This record gives sequence, structure tokens and C-alpha cells, in this order.
Amino acid sequence: MTSRKSLLVLGGSSHIGRAAARAFAGAGYDVGLAGRDIAALEPDAADLRARYNIEVGLHKFDVLDTASFEGFVAGLPTLPDVVVSIVGLLGVQERAQSDLAHATAIMRSNYEGPALILGLFAEKFLGRGSGTLVGVSSVAGDRGRASNYVYGSAKAGFSAFLSGLRARASRGGVRVVTVKPGFVRTRMTEGMKLIGPLTVEAPVVGAAILRAVESKTDIVYVSGKWRLVMLIIKTLPEAVFKKLRF
Repeated sequence: MTSRKSLLVLGGSSHIGRAAARAFAGAGYDVGLAGRDIAALEPDAADLRARYNIEVGLHKFDVLDTASFEGFVAGLPTLPDVVVSIVGLLGVQERAQSDLAHATAIMRSNYEGPALILGLFAEKFLGRGSGTLVGVSSVAGDRGRASNYVYGSAKAGFSAFLSGLRARASRGGVRVVTVKPGFVRTRMTEGMKLIGPLTVEAPVVGAAILRAVESKTDIVYVSGKWRLVMLIIKTLPEAVFKKLRF
């Protein structure tokens, strides 16, 4: 046992998950990495232990297996101080329009699973009277676009859930943070045409998550440019917005 604060990353094998783990480890947190493939997490765990001299635990977690959530939380060796949910599935909009199974996977991966697991942790944190929950949402949830409205709608639901949970949990000493990265160079966006000035690297997101937790920020647009872009997009009249090709 250590006296250090602890972080649990849900989606620990993702680029952003790895970046968040490194940012918090560098700040002296012990780290738990959770994901479907424990073997894939082993190299990252070894690197974190060697690089930062911290304790690192590995935990099997599948965001679609909601029936396992209570057992997952109960099986953790200790209740962490911070939980960050980075799980998600971008999917393919064109496929989701006719493939209900694919659309369901996108919706469950980005809304149902993350919301339910963070809600469960919220109850544990409220019982303790402290803790911080971080949900990585998306600017795609700020307004539905023709090119990704299945993914965007799930992220919109997740953002709304986090907003309501934040209002409730704040009365019990628990913080809830919403992070909206925008375009990030990761495996998820590989092959996409990204806009250079609006695109960041995963370590930038990891550092932003740490700053938000330590500075007690509620909602974070990782790039300030996205806050302005989405403000403009959200104020466009529907008659104009539906004619846009993006």
C-alpha cells in the first residue's frame, strides 16, 4: 500500500488512455489500466513502473459487458481517487445507417457502457465523500452532423449524462469532468482527413485531463479553437445547418 493518489483508466490500451496514464504517473499517481486484453496492457504497465517508480495494476474490463460492472468495481483492490473513461467506438456512419448491430455497438460503446460504469463509480465515491470522474466525450456530441450522427448522438447522450451527474455529485464532494478532445491522431482516426489546426496529439489530451482534475475544471475543450467552432456551429439556423456538407 502507498499513500499516493490513484488513477483508474478505462480503455487503458488506447492512445489517449496511455497518454493519460503517463501524465498522471508523472504527477505521482499510482495507475490502474483496464481493458479487454490484459496481455496488451502488460508492456505499458512495465514501462510505467520502470519510468515513474509507481504501482500499476491491470484489470479486465469490457464496456459492452454491463452485467459484469458491479463485479468489476467490487473486485478492485482499492477504490481509486480518479476514474477516467476513454472507451469508445467511432464506427462507420454509412454502415450504421443500415446495420443495426453496428449502430448498436457504437451507441452502447460511447454512451450506455461509459455512463453506467461511471454512474456506478459515482455511487461508491459519494459513499466515501470524495473522488473525481472524467468522461472523454466529443465535440461531435455538440450538434448532430450528417457525416457521423450515430456516433455524435451517443456522445451527446454521454455529455448530458455527465452534466446531470456533475450537478448531483457536486453536492456530495465528488467531481465530474467532461473532456472534449476534437480531432486526435490515434488509431481511431487513422485514415480520416484531419484538419491540422484543429488536431492534437494524444499526449496533449492526457495532459489536459490531468490539468482539469487538478484545477477543478468542469468542461474541457482540449483545443480552445473547438470551443469557438462549436459555438458557431450550434448557433447556425437549422435551415442553414442541414445544407452543410460535413
